[in-house]
Amino acid sequence: MSIFHLAYHVDDLPRARAFYGGVLGCTEGRSTETWVDFNFFGHQVSLHLGPILETARTGQVGAHMVPMPHLGVILPQDEWRDLADRLETEGIEFTIAPTTRFAGEPGEQSTMFFHDPAGNPVEIKGFSDMSGVFAS
Repeated sequence: MSIFHLAYHVDDLPRARAFYGGVLGCTEGRSTETWVDFNFFGHQVSLHLGPILETARTGQVGAHMVPMPHLGVILPQDEWRDLADRLETEGIEFTIAPTTRFAGEPGEQSTMFFHDPAGNPVEIKGFSDMSGVFAS
């Protein structure tokens, strides 16, 4: 099994720690004064202090215009639902509220979009059948 690594900028490490560790429940790994690693649902995300990448809602997926670029993860449906419930309880402002796309079609999925405190877009997908992730 391969583990994906992604590094990107944030503007405040304590706020990033509170969000990724506290709100999303990701485990913190190594860090310095200028960066911190997180176990982002089994993958390594490294948050470095620096200028935030500009994003815009330019990606059309079905009926939604999604923020580009964005990072994300695909979870089993029950884990996705638990996280969606936790984020709603935390009062997270969604760019795209938890919803189902492509219902009854190959690749049916649940999705939600929100931004981290630095403004980086995050998408979390949920699949009832993980074999549908690459369905066409």
